[in-house]
Amino acid sequence: MTSFRKALLFGVIIWVIPFTVALFIFPLRESWRALFESIMPLVITITTVSLGVAYFKKVESGFIKEGVVVGLLWLIICLVIDLPLMLSSPMNMSLVDYMADVGLTYLIIPAITMSLGMTLKSRAIE
Repeated sequence: MTSFRKALLFGVIIWVIPFTVALFIFPLRESWRALFESIMPLVITITTVSLGVAYFKKVESGFIKEGVVVGLLWLIICLVIDLPLMLSSPMNMSLVDYMADVGLTYLIIPAITMSLGMTLKSRAIE
């Protein structure tokens, strides 16, 4: 891993930004659920792409491995922070409901970082 400290910081930011957006638009979850469910993956995607590009600027080799490792780290960070909040009051979601509603969306994160790593590797070969 190129910078563990930066990877940890970016992982927390990837959780904080969507969480903050969710707090502001939470009334939509009840009044217009489809819009809420469309906005949240978009926010996660934009945040992950932005921070992924920033992170990979310092990566000089091992792009695919870096993409896998940092993506899984960011996924784990988001789940570790999110799960206690969502499984307890006031949300009181079951683990199954959480994974179906929120948890699977976080798989966007390693998909993006792995894609960035593969793209950088293919450009390094050219």
